[in-house]
Amino acid sequence: MTTLSGKTIIMSGGSRGIGLAIAVRAARDGANVALIAKTDKPDPRLAGTIHTAAEAIEAAGGHALPIVGDVRDDDLLLAAVEKTAAQFGGIDIVVNNASVLNLSPTAQLEPKRYDLMQDINVRGTFMLTRAAIPHLLASPDPKVLTLSPPINLDPRWFAGHPAYTMAKYGMTLAALGFAHELGQKGVSSTCLWPATLVATDAIGNLPGGDQMVKVSRKPEIVADAAYEVLTTDGQGLNGQTVIDEDLLRARGVADFAAYSMTGKDEGLAPDIFLS
Repeated sequence: MTTLSGKTIIMSGGSRGIGLAIAVRAARDGANVALIAKTDKPDPRLAGTIHTAAEAIEAAGGHALPIVGDVRDDDLLLAAVEKTAAQFGGIDIVVNNASVLNLSPTAQLEPKRYDLMQDINVRGTFMLTRAAIPHLLASPDPKVLTLSPPINLDPRWFAGHPAYTMAKYGMTLAALGFAHELGQKGVSSTCLWPATLVATDAIGNLPGGDQMVKVSRKPEIVADAAYEVLTTDGQGLNGQTVIDEDLLRARGVADFAAYSMTGKDEGLAPDIFLS
């Protein structure tokens, strides 16, 4: 594929941040984008709602289907998949974007917060993809894109926040499982992770978030890398965990200053899980 024109994407999350940036980039080609997200009304801690995201998708040239709901609700996921397929004539791409960030050490992590990360990050990724399989198999070039990191067993990634590491690696394991299981049937499953911190509400709301945002890149760098993944023909990236900067450099991008929050491609903080 060289374009996403006419392609249909179903995405978990996407009201803001990286998910919205990916959706808007796809919409510039005229893609159809269904979003499953919880933010129905404005929240002072979070920028935008599923409805403002839909407006941004339409303004960029795409077709939006906002579906208010929780990826932990299996019946809602099945209904969302069928509604998307009925409205747009099928599903070509699943983007597993919804994720909860909690860096608490084990003793300080409440059980319900542990369950939330596992349910949204891992189970949500698995169940949304599972629900879409019949439609993916009917697509001429189906893709699954999961926003999760390479599995790095360096002890430093377990020492500070074991539960979050487990939840993000669980997403990657699910995506690798899809690559080997569904890859035999023509579905290409790829993970994507940023080389640096990305300026999202999840980062900004952490203690010291204001300073972290200053050494971050904009979500658009992940969106441009996602676009490259989703327009790669066939299974060229199946089973791979791709780093945004590495892929964009390989595809000819040389100037990354525009992606920086400061306009300078220096002094940026590397993202976690990378060597």
